[in-house]
Amino acid sequence: MSIAIRNVSKDFGTFKALKDVSLDIESGELVALLGPSGCGKTTLLRIIAGLETADQGNILFSGEDTTDVHVRERNVGFVFQHYALFRHMTVFDNVAFGLRMKPRATRPSETIIKQKVHELLSLVQLDWLSDRYPAQLSGGQRQRIALARALAVEPKVLLLDEPFGALDAKVRKELRRWLRRLHDDLHVTSIFVTHDQEEALEVADRVVLMNSGVVEQVGSPQDVWDHPASPFVYGFLGDVNLFNGRAHEGEMLIGEGQRTVRLASPEHSGVQDSKAFAYVRPHDLEVRRYKAGEENHVDGYRDARGITAKLVRAIVVGPIARLELLPLDASAAGSGDIIEAHLGAQQYQELGLKEGETVVVTPRKARVFVAG
Repeated sequence: MSIAIRNVSKDFGTFKALKDVSLDIESGELVALLGPSGCGKTTLLRIIAGLETADQGNILFSGEDTTDVHVRERNVGFVFQHYALFRHMTVFDNVAFGLRMKPRATRPSETIIKQKVHELLSLVQLDWLSDRYPAQLSGGQRQRIALARALAVEPKVLLLDEPFGALDAKVRKELRRWLRRLHDDLHVTSIFVTHDQEEALEVADRVVLMNSGVVEQVGSPQDVWDHPASPFVYGFLGDVNLFNGRAHEGEMLIGEGQRTVRLASPEHSGVQDSKAFAYVRPHDLEVRRYKAGEENHVDGYRDARGITAKLVRAIVVGPIARLELLPLDASAAGSGDIIEAHLGAQQYQELGLKEGETVVVTPRKARVFVAG
């Protein structure tokens, strides 16, 4: 089932939760609504489900307007962060609940319900726990049971609100992989809400980045990572360093006077001396030891091909060395903030750097945005 969201707005008092949001979700697609707390993603999910009413706009399921259709009539499965299982019911009865609550005319027989429940418990790989109670299960098991219960009524749309938010990191990772495999088998149109960018990029077919009630960008995980549409998207998707400077005729200049570093930004070739920001991911920074007297003057600028900084701290965990660097020119980074660079642990060892040393940091790849 395809879903069309058209010009949806929602206010809570003076707070504007959603501002004229439009979005198309294709049949059988797994879409992530990603963004920080308060961005409107859960409100949008609840409006799609029929649990919340939009102030303006429409929701269409396969071309049919469902804006005023009651939640019971929408044939939507919903999975919450905190499982919402009935504690006094066994696993079997929890999964059977939706089937037993159907109107008598459409309610299957107990024999069919039993068969259906065992099929679903096998699907989520927990058939052996059918007679247990929720309190006897782990968090990951409870969430899989909640998903089986949502699937029992054969929903046309599956909605998941921070489904793995209450679980520890290892279980989250396992369930992310499991959910992706399950979706590939079932092809139910699914939307899940998360604030975890790794989760969204790993699981979803498409990612919808939301911020302050609006959609900032929609695209495949690779597309939004490689081509962020706004400073918000770049900053939200993973660690990032921010550099301040001026954009002028296809270049961005970082720093001041004789310490200016030049970054090519051909996409801004028509810009004349405007305030600009460069975003650089930690793994896109090259780090080398500073050598005294290496400065050369080119057109009045120092061409050190990088930013001089002090190595404040090095954290080596597994294959990655995370370096915290303090720029010697406070104007080079955002308000003199720490620069974070990631190197291979072996490369860091080969450099032989010690904390307190001066290094030169060179952006290999940067995304430049000109201030509006």
